[in-house]
Amino acid sequence: MTTPATPPTNQAVPSQDELKAQVGRAALAYVVPGQIVGVGTGSTVNKFIDALASMRDQIPGAVSSSLASTERLQALGIPVLDANEVESLAVYIDGADEIDGKGRMVKGGGAALTREKIVAALARQFVCIADASKQVEVLGRFPLPVEVIPMASQRIVRSFAALGGEAALRMKDGAPLVTDNGQHILDVRGLRITDPLAFETEVSQWPGVVTVGVFAHQRAHVCLLAAPGGVQTLIF
Repeated sequence: MTTPATPPTNQAVPSQDELKAQVGRAALAYVVPGQIVGVGTGSTVNKFIDALASMRDQIPGAVSSSLASTERLQALGIPVLDANEVESLAVYIDGADEIDGKGRMVKGGGAALTREKIVAALARQFVCIADASKQVEVLGRFPLPVEVIPMASQRIVRSFAALGGEAALRMKDGAPLVTDNGQHILDVRGLRITDPLAFETEVSQWPGVVTVGVFAHQRAHVCLLAAPGGVQTLIF
């Protein structure tokens, strides 16, 4: 891990938006010229997409994890390929809602966790971009997103209650949020996920669960953390 020096006290502290832009630009170093890049979803990834426009002539295109990212990429002149058109990706760059000291993450705050996990599984390297507040010792502080088939939602709510978690249906404009896949999201509070790999494996087998937002099987290999003193690089 590299730890940048503390900025001088008379230096303005970067805003959250500036930190996201900084780490988005830093991620360009992991894009392989001539190779298709995997692109995630979220406000930090949007900054990466904006920076990626400067390399659009060096890459054949991208595989995107959401309709929102696809639209942003295409608007900047970056071709978007279907995941079925590629056998593998050199790198997948995405954010996280939480990341621990071994590169395991909680993702899905933007409701794109299923497609994010699919694209991550295609990549030889996962580079997580986030701000330093997302680093935790134990996953579970951020409500865990779980994409579910609607008819199974209440049974899954009861299953999480048995584990000590409180699951609630994510709403948008007074109605259940519908994902790009046509499913619903449960957000689960009150969990302390001490064994992310075992937890992901177990919950993924529950009938009606499409994807659980623990990324332990598809963990990050590198994490770029934006902090007021600069970008820290964690390698797992």
